[in-house]
Amino acid sequence: MLAAHALVDGCDSPALRELAGLSRGSDLDEIRERYVRALHELGIPLPDEETTGRRLLVDLASALTRGELSPVEVAGRLSMTVAARTPQETRFLSVAAHYSPWMPPHELPAWETALHTAAHTLTTSTPSDPRIPGATD
Repeated sequence: MLAAHALVDGCDSPALRELAGLSRGSDLDEIRERYVRALHELGIPLPDEETTGRRLLVDLASALTRGELSPVEVAGRLSMTVAARTPQETRFLSVAAHYSPWMPPHELPAWETALHTAAHTLTTSTPSDPRIPGATD
């Protein structure tokens, strides 16, 4: 869907059109190959792993603050191999890492509140300039 949205927004390349036409259940290697080719065709450098991870932190924090994801969904989508550079990124990642499906029910509300607070702090401290890694839209 992101490729289709990019086409609607005016970006266009052969690989982007192919990517937009793939189904959700397509082979991940095929998706990645077309994604990388589309970025190349559009003159967009492939982000490095650190930039991608930092962007993931901000995107998940933003989705949580907008109510698009629950705290548990955020924790499930985070990789603990993500590098955090700022204190706000570190705090968000650290709080998310404390989640466990075996967490006692009485501890869950405090964890959710802490994650919401860390998400808010991260999103409000991240510059909105798209040239800055991890910037919000």
